[in-house]
Amino acid sequence: MSQRKLRKQSSEELEHPRTSQWPPLLTGETIQHGWQENSKKISQWRGLVLDQMEVNLSLYLVKYDGFDCVYGIELFKDKRVKKLRILPKRSVLRTNEDTEAAEALVGKAVTHTFEKEDGRKNKWRGLVLCCAPIMTSWHYITYEKDPILYMYPLLQDQRDGDLQIIPESENKHLVPPGQEPGAIEAEDSLVGKPVEYVTEKGVKKTGMFIYRVSARPSVYFVKFNNDFYIYVYDLVKAV
Repeated sequence: MSQRKLRKQSSEELEHPRTSQWPPLLTGETIQHGWQENSKKISQWRGLVLDQMEVNLSLYLVKYDGFDCVYGIELFKDKRVKKLRILPKRSVLRTNEDTEAAEALVGKAVTHTFEKEDGRKNKWRGLVLCCAPIMTSWHYITYEKDPILYMYPLLQDQRDGDLQIIPESENKHLVPPGQEPGAIEAEDSLVGKPVEYVTEKGVKKTGMFIYRVSARPSVYFVKFNNDFYIYVYDLVKAV
């Protein structure tokens, strides 16, 4: 895996879990496993399971320590995952954030400022998708320059002056008109439908629409086969 950045119990190996539930329910659990690409050295990964997708219960969304993007991994099917373990429960960062303020950010186009290693500022235009599960003081967000799924504590960034909401009159390229909640009927949902995409190099990728963003009904999460990133596509902008 490459970096894209920027019940209490003892550790238990889960390659053959003692449970009647399959795939097991791991949402909210801290996990650790090895990861091996081809015959390369096994690297160790630790993270928090944020969600288990209803459309594919084998697919888990995981926030790994030290990484800002959310990974989509079929933990019990992907052969690159080695010696998966559930770790003892750890405290999840929860703050007394203003729920109303957190919800007010959802669906908004924003400018998000990051500081580079040399101290220079780098501004990214993005779209706040929803409040994150489990780590409820964080938000899911995607960016115009890099349309994959990230998560950050955006209310804190806003207080620090590193996040600004883009006025509606200036964000038509990020948020197409008519995309208010309910603008597209529920029966039009593509969740569970297959998708194909051809890259600029002519490589065909196949996958599935796995989630629809309620705040922007034309926006979907897409998981491609053999790819651990979650891609975020706006179907109105794509046509």
